[in-house]
Amino acid sequence: MRVTEDGPPPPRVPDSTLADTVVERLVAAYAAAADPVAADAMRAYMKDVAPFLGLKTPVRRALSRTVEAGLPRPSEADCTAVALRCWKLPAREYHYFAVDYLRRHVRRCSSGFLPVTRHIVTAVPWRDTVDLLAAHVVGTLVAADPALTAEMDRWSADDDKWLVRTALLHQLRFKERTDAERLFGYCLRQSGHPDFFVRKAIGWALREYAKTDPDAVRDFVAREGGRFAPLSVREALKNIGA
Repeated sequence: MRVTEDGPPPPRVPDSTLADTVVERLVAAYAAAADPVAADAMRAYMKDVAPFLGLKTPVRRALSRTVEAGLPRPSEADCTAVALRCWKLPAREYHYFAVDYLRRHVRRCSSGFLPVTRHIVTAVPWRDTVDLLAAHVVGTLVAADPALTAEMDRWSADDDKWLVRTALLHQLRFKERTDAERLFGYCLRQSGHPDFFVRKAIGWALREYAKTDPDAVRDFVAREGGRFAPLSVREALKNIGA
């Protein structure tokens, strides 16, 4: 498990009877349905980021519903325990379960949950989990507590590319509530970033905001486009033209 080398230590896993039940059910259900042949193909497709059990998405989601059947809604401590315990399990499907669980229950969490999200963004990171966490978990937390924008400012300048990507993408679902000045500032800050995933995120974030204010994005790219990689510009203008 990779964690940003100079980042904070992993959060403590709180005691949670609900998490005990969820993880026990989860491991039993997922392991029983494992498909080793599919697992090898999934691991190769996802660039060996983690081992897989070989559960296709419809199967995994059906199993997840049985895992959660009859259980109460979680508290923030329960969400923390489920997420951190799932992330300690090696197979990627357990991480997917945690992401889906947080997407459903993030509104039961306070701004104090952000450090947990930071940990799982940077531990075993890849776009398959980072992008959903950015848009659906981090974004929801920031929308509920705008004071967290200060932390997004720090993430946008971090050495960890996945924190940068998260900061760029956390407003994906904000639409007219998007802080355009902050979005454009993050893009400019990372305009020269060498990594594909950051350059792609810049374009994606701008393209999504263009659905709300195409003129603002078009003007921004016309004014600053020379500072960006061609990939970022193409992505930003994909649906609105130059």
